[in-house]
Amino acid sequence: MKKRVLALVMVFALAVTTMTGCVKVVKIGEEGKLTGKTEFNADDSVSEMWDAAVEDISNKAVELPTFLTEANGDLTSLADKYGKYSMGTSGSISYAVKGSGTVEEVHQEKKAGYMTVKLDGYEGKEVIKLQIGSIYKGSSTRDTLDIINFGDYTNQKEWGAISQGLHSLIDTNVIQPADPAGLQGKSIEFIGTFTAEENDELLITPVSLTVK
Repeated sequence: MKKRVLALVMVFALAVTTMTGCVKVVKIGEEGKLTGKTEFNADDSVSEMWDAAVEDISNKAVELPTFLTEANGDLTSLADKYGKYSMGTSGSISYAVKGSGTVEEVHQEKKAGYMTVKLDGYEGKEVIKLQIGSIYKGSSTRDTLDIINFGDYTNQKEWGAISQGLHSLIDTNVIQPADPAGLQGKSIEFIGTFTAEENDELLITPVSLTVK
């Protein structure tokens, strides 16, 4: 009887192997090695692109006094010349800019801190603000980049995580080393991005900040 059962088991095992080919055991968490699809990690993705992102923004940043003079009170008017739409040919418009000036006030009463800057070489009425965290508004840094686009990611959640990841690196690599609490009255140079929302105020997210 035992021999008969053993024979049946061997026949069944042979049949399964024949129908399915070989069986590969994959550890939990390593499924990507078999399927070729790896789990999305925004922090890793942003860290890998950081240097290229800063270079991308720096290369196309327009001098802010020049930009404001050309805009003549209408920040959206330069979309085709300097801007990038958040949705290809529509949506919000973001720009990459650079400039220098004197820090007039530093506001850190709220988590979304900023400092106001008196821009060198420009006497217009626009208020220039630089974000200093720890919370950063908007997504202009991500939206100005030419090295990535929404289609590179699976969904809106991943796309949003890229913006948050960029803000985290900005806080660590750009803002904290500059120690904004002590910058009032100091001269600075900056490169950054902003989204055109109001014509009389720019909220710039810096990707480079140098204290002179």
